[in-house]
Amino acid sequence: MKKIRIGVVFGGRSSEHLVSIRSATSVFANLAKDRYDPVALYVLPQGRWIVPDRPPAALTEADAKDYVRDQEARQARTSREAHLMAYPNNDQALLTIERRGPDSEAGHDTALDAAVVHGMHLDVVFPVLHGPCGEDGTVQGLLELANLPYVGAGVLASSVGMDKAVMKTLFVARKLPTPSHVVVKRRDWRADRAGVLAELTQRFRLPVFVKPANLGSSVGISKAKDPAGLEQALDVAAQYDRKLVVEAAVPHAREIEVAVLGNDQPEASVPGEVIPSREFYDYEAKYLDDGSRLEIPASLTAAQTAEVRRLAVEAFRAIDGAGMGRVDFLLDRKSGKWFVNEINTIPGFTTISMYPKLWEATGLAYPALLDRLIELAVERHTEKQDLRTTTS
Repeated sequence: MKKIRIGVVFGGRSSEHLVSIRSATSVFANLAKDRYDPVALYVLPQGRWIVPDRPPAALTEADAKDYVRDQEARQARTSREAHLMAYPNNDQALLTIERRGPDSEAGHDTALDAAVVHGMHLDVVFPVLHGPCGEDGTVQGLLELANLPYVGAGVLASSVGMDKAVMKTLFVARKLPTPSHVVVKRRDWRADRAGVLAELTQRFRLPVFVKPANLGSSVGISKAKDPAGLEQALDVAAQYDRKLVVEAAVPHAREIEVAVLGNDQPEASVPGEVIPSREFYDYEAKYLDDGSRLEIPASLTAAQTAEVRRLAVEAFRAIDGAGMGRVDFLLDRKSGKWFVNEINTIPGFTTISMYPKLWEATGLAYPALLDRLIELAVERHTEKQDLRTTTS
């Protein structure tokens, strides 16, 4: 049987670049070799798409940094670019251009007539991109223009899933419990620091969490316990986004996560609990500190488990999710009240990441999970092809 050619896009112009490389490492390692023909499409930190000389094999952040250096050095010597066509035919959805000539050694583009251009058919694209310019609907829009099936959420759900401010607005509209929050524009913060601080300290009882609206992997997130800490937290978040989310801290919180899989009939995994090595599950606790633990399944009552799985599916539907999503919850230990924190449409995908581990505990191993995600991508794309695009 003919193999399915999968274009795996990873890297990206985002502060989560290294996380993406590590996620892609696991995807490449677990795609069944007898079923798939994977094609590595690496997006350099500057945003240039290339066909790397090899897929990543990065198990640690240091490995990922080495991979970036190797590919950037190779790109300086020779240029093999990847270009996705917005209006492809069936045989050339992707163009790879290998530029040759004396200038290529210096890293300069040569004339197209000195380059070798190859057309390549892709059956499905698997974006393994975290953060802006990849998880936020931008790449999904490009794939829609190219009329290619792709794994994961569509343009709208991807952008909403990235923008915590809009996401929380939808959660509130669907009557999903979520922590009280306000959005601060970076422009306003820089123009009137004292006024913004006064308004926030009047509205919230500290501590609060401060987050960039459009980012993931806990990058730029701080817990502010006093006015000085709040000022510093706003400065940190403002380095990453023009919109900052300030939200009330849930007291005595347990961090519970649920994986969701499906299109119009999504299913929820067993819940898992994050037991961070630090005060909360920040970037260091996720990726650099070995002290954090995942407890799967989480120690919850049957009623709590049923409720959090129900809420996970409702949160997924609230943003019109597709394919996959990981919904993060906060559980007040004393009151027993649930709060939907956020949803991630391209969650971490290493073999030790929460999303695949939750499905493994639910009975779906990592390779089978990849199979299912690819099936869902094709299913959704096929349904779209039935839609009319003309009025005649």
